[in-house]
Amino acid sequence: MGQPAKVLQLFKTLHRTRQQVFKNDTRALEAARVKINEEFKNNKSETSPKKIKELIKMGFDVELLLRTSVIQGIHTDHNTLKLVPRKDLLTENVLYCDAPPQKP
Repeated sequence: MGQPAKVLQLFKTLHRTRQQVFKNDTRALEAARVKINEEFKNNKSETSPKKIKELIKMGFDVELLLRTSVIQGIHTDHNTLKLVPRKDLLTENVLYCDAPPQKP
């Protein structure tokens, strides 16, 4: 796949992820849309293949970070937030253990 196709794929993927991650939050949806479009516009004239490759990698890293790390919170009270995790975030429900396993 050529670089222009990868750039377009990244652009579309970021916008799809934005719509999933910030679902029902119009302010966050709009802010993310503006930021994505702004970053792509700022780097539109980039011609160095090495720099473009780095920007594409960074874009896919940002998409992964958004998809795996962002949880929506809703103010329910003055000091209370209700967390609304997406179903795809709840798949890795592995117990954590501080102590190393004991050998018999």
